[in-house]
Amino acid sequence: MKISLPFLARAVALAASMLAAPLVVLAQGSDSLVVYNAQHVSLTQAWADGFTKETGIKVTMRNGGDSELGNQLVQEGAASPADVFLTENSPAMALVDAAGLFAPLDAATLAQVPANFRPSHGRWIGVAARTTVFVYNKSKLTAEQLPKSMLDLANPSWKGRWAASPSGADFQAIVSALLELKGETVTAGWLKAMKENATPYKGNSTVMKAVNAGQIDGGVIYHYYHFGDQAKTGENSKNTGLYYFRNEDPGAFVSISGGGVLATSKHAAQAQAFVKWVAGKGGQEILKTGDSYEYAVGVGAQSHPKLVPLAELQAPKVDPSKLNSKKVSDLMTQAGLL
Repeated sequence: MKISLPFLARAVALAASMLAAPLVVLAQGSDSLVVYNAQHVSLTQAWADGFTKETGIKVTMRNGGDSELGNQLVQEGAASPADVFLTENSPAMALVDAAGLFAPLDAATLAQVPANFRPSHGRWIGVAARTTVFVYNKSKLTAEQLPKSMLDLANPSWKGRWAASPSGADFQAIVSALLELKGETVTAGWLKAMKENATPYKGNSTVMKAVNAGQIDGGVIYHYYHFGDQAKTGENSKNTGLYYFRNEDPGAFVSISGGGVLATSKHAAQAQAFVKWVAGKGGQEILKTGDSYEYAVGVGAQSHPKLVPLAELQAPKVDPSKLNSKKVSDLMTQAGLL
């Protein structure tokens, strides 16, 4: 029986398509990630969209707070549907890592970020950063009247004159750094004085608004709230200035936003690729050109031009893997701040 070439070609094509079909379905089913996201939604959505555009891998965000999602991952354990965890601050990363839930990151991913912006163990990595600042009302405080150190805010002269948001993960990360830098005795004493001196508000933006309105002289927040408002109408920051403590003061702490791959991820290769992309050129460029006003931390990466360069902040050296959110919560509870 003689088989024509056109018939043979069609048969080969049909067989190839039948073999390929299951592989396509498998690829489509596996090219989808679940990210537990405690970072700002607009920033991480830009990361997800950029990654999907470049790779075709879909990303589903489940948004929440640092502590909320960190504790949820610990409770879920091996049953968690999460592939990746992103945070605003590093203590939640340390919490999940202490539970043994992260897989080691690829060496090529780790090489994208300097050692001071990631823990040495390599199970998670810094993807962005923010610095502590003192926001102050320019009509109430002169440069000479500003605190020289964040520790100065414990002095009785500051009673009723400064504010913070003690219930938020942002502020608790700052206290975590204070604990690591100065120890438990100094931290407990500072928190006790804070209870006496500071006015509590809910959220960094609320602190800044109160300072702007003249309700309080100053407050401890992260820098990007001010820059973000200035980039819009400036109505909540027009009367304020930012003071950078520098000199490796606890108040010059730079908090790292982290990214890690869950050891139980069913899409490990895609999850590793996502974290590598965020920490690499694509993700870091979004920090430079976008409106999050958070610092880029990648090797050679440039931050938004409006920001004070990271190298000029004179931040204290803090190992992000040692920031203890549980101990901080206990100390703040004992001080009556939580």
